Amino acid sequence: MRLDDIPYICEIEQEAFTTPWSAGAFHNELTSNHFAHYTVMMVDGVIAGYGGMWLIMDEAHVTNIAISGRFRGRKLGVSLVHQLQSKARSLGAVRMTLEVRASNYVAQRLYDKMGFQYAGVRKGYYTDNNEDAIIMWADLPDTNQPA
Repeated sequence: MRLDDIPYICEIEQEAFTTPWSAGAFHNELTSNHFAHYTVMMVDGVIAGYGGMWLIMDEAHVTNIAISGRFRGRKLGVSLVHQLQSKARSLGAVRMTLEVRASNYVAQRLYDKMGFQYAGVRKGYYTDNNEDAIIMWADLPDTNQPA
């Protein structure tokens, strides 16, 4: 992700989340947070989605993942999560974690398919409606080992 991607990322943010991140938040992540790693997914020259994570020691903490509405239903989420997992592993992470809304069953199924397992609940985590967050963790495969 580059700074000039931020306006397009914010459009997807507004569409995907009830409490979207601001352009300033993304700017800060890209310029000031040395733990942050963000990527965009391009389809036919258009940003179709994005994902971000913080790499802390040997753990990757997913901050956000979103696919534009016009590109949903094409299994791009699987590709994007796989890309984040591969990048995290290449940077030395051995595990990855994320929080997902308790009501977001589509995302939970995706994460389950990608090797994440239920690890607990953060009560009232989302400030817009006090919804709980499901905590999920995944071990990252060693990309240097033969399959």
